[in-house]
Amino acid sequence: MPDFPTLAPTRRLELLEPPQGRVSMVLDTDTYNEIDDQFALVYALMSENLSVEAVYAAPFFNSRSSGPADGMERSYQEILRILEFMGHSAEGFAFRGSDRYLPADKTPLVSPAAEDLVRRARAASPGPLYVLAVGAITNVASALLMAPDIVDKIVVVWLGGHPWYWPTAKEFNLQQDVPAAQVLFDSGVPLVQLPCKNVTEHLRTTLPEMAAYVKGRGRVGDYLYGIFQGYHPDHFAYSKVIWDISSVAYMNNPDWVPTELRPSPILRDDVTWAPEDPRRHPVRQAYDVNRDAVFGDLFRKLEAWSGA
Repeated sequence: MPDFPTLAPTRRLELLEPPQGRVSMVLDTDTYNEIDDQFALVYALMSENLSVEAVYAAPFFNSRSSGPADGMERSYQEILRILEFMGHSAEGFAFRGSDRYLPADKTPLVSPAAEDLVRRARAASPGPLYVLAVGAITNVASALLMAPDIVDKIVVVWLGGHPWYWPTAKEFNLQQDVPAAQVLFDSGVPLVQLPCKNVTEHLRTTLPEMAAYVKGRGRVGDYLYGIFQGYHPDHFAYSKVIWDISSVAYMNNPDWVPTELRPSPILRDDVTWAPEDPRRHPVRQAYDVNRDAVFGDLFRKLEAWSGA
């Protein structure tokens, strides 16, 4: 890995302060992986205190793709679909990301998304540029490896991994690209980590709630309702977690996703956490989420946006 700039402790703590006022951000998303990324993209675009500058398609590989490249392309097409529903141009705004995961030697993967992130980060003034990442962290890690100087220009808010006390770090976003996650934790970039177990997994909702507060809220509301309904064959006593809205919720009101400063975790190759090292640079890690406040904000914004 390259030598990353070392941030002065005061500068790091300044960047790690929870966001206030209107801020600039980009969203890095494996949008077709399931159905929660779509909600996060819509939520971000509806949030008046967020200036969304770009959206990047991240690679993924599960039953909804034939491989990382196909997953990235499907995600890119889903981004275009959501933007069309919301009347937002994709020109100069939506970018394809990497078609594979970071290799073990941590050679950066150049992609339109990574190149755009470097350009926007360097142009951020006074900054910082918030990078909300809700998929494999490949694009962001590649940008950091391509341009280590952006370490003090961005703050990464990443939904990935589990809490430091959990016996494993294995979670879909993190385990897809362990080398990229190691770059993120080791580079010194200001980081807000949103773990899944015991934190973002609480962001669950149901089909009746979707019918009451999402269906009928414009084309995009009907689309979100449709993909929620189609995701599971039987909705009796069923709730679905919409993980990725946690990143936008943190930006809208950090009190809804409380965090604490901890030493940056050490991710081992076997996808477990090494013992905490107090000498490591601090990061923020979320330890709770106010489920009702987050969904209430999303539903109110969707209602106001659609004019319902």
